[in-house]
Amino acid sequence: MNQTLVMGILNVTPDSFADGGKYFSKLDAINHGRRLFAEGADIIDVGGESTRPGAERVSEDEEINRVIPVVVELVKDGAVISVDTMRSHVAKEAIAAGAKYINDVSGGLADENMASVIAANPNIQYVVMHWRGHSKQMQKNAVYEDVVKEVKDELDNRVLDLINKGVGADQIILDPGIGFAKDSGHNWKLLQSIERLQMLGYPLLVGVSRKRFLGELINSQDPSDREFATIAITTDLARQKVWGVRTHTVKAHKDAIAVIERLRK
Repeated sequence: MNQTLVMGILNVTPDSFADGGKYFSKLDAINHGRRLFAEGADIIDVGGESTRPGAERVSEDEEINRVIPVVVELVKDGAVISVDTMRSHVAKEAIAAGAKYINDVSGGLADENMASVIAANPNIQYVVMHWRGHSKQMQKNAVYEDVVKEVKDELDNRVLDLINKGVGADQIILDPGIGFAKDSGHNWKLLQSIERLQMLGYPLLVGVSRKRFLGELINSQDPSDREFATIAITTDLARQKVWGVRTHTVKAHKDAIAVIERLRK
């Protein structure tokens, strides 16, 4: 397997938890995307709708207006683009604009037409996240008897459903959904059980960047102070040959992965 990929986060939103508003203008977003690309991002994940706990949804038109112009410019620069969306029409527009990945935090549950859009584009990779509801209510659903088994089973069921709807098995990448309908204890258990999730047989994308459970561990209210803790997790995930990590910064994570790869030789 190739070394762990770094997916750089580009939030074109006013309300994302770690960088909301920083790159909300089209020009700021494009420039930040170019910085991520210059730092070596393997994929840039462009999102126009915050999925932080409690976030309100935006309209489909607003999401398209935020995302598509940025995708068009970064594709011209040669970047590999992912679009973070739960909407099939946004996914369709993103694919037409040159995106190679659709990163769906709902794993196809939020929009029944998503599977058909992905199935109609067999060259597109589809990130299927573990999901138990929209941001407004998801933390009420953070109830598990065995979080690792239940996340694994629910992801397995999503895969079966998507394949039945025509999505190719080779298109699917799984994401355990760290922080989505999960409390700190659930997040740590999942991270301690990555090998069990890898047994599903699909590439695994893990996104922990600057999340609240890291802040609780290191006693930090400021998301940017959680970067070193995030890099520590990237290092461990690279050691376990996870397919990809989703991060707010790129270079430090690329460097950590390079060290792991050198130690492996």
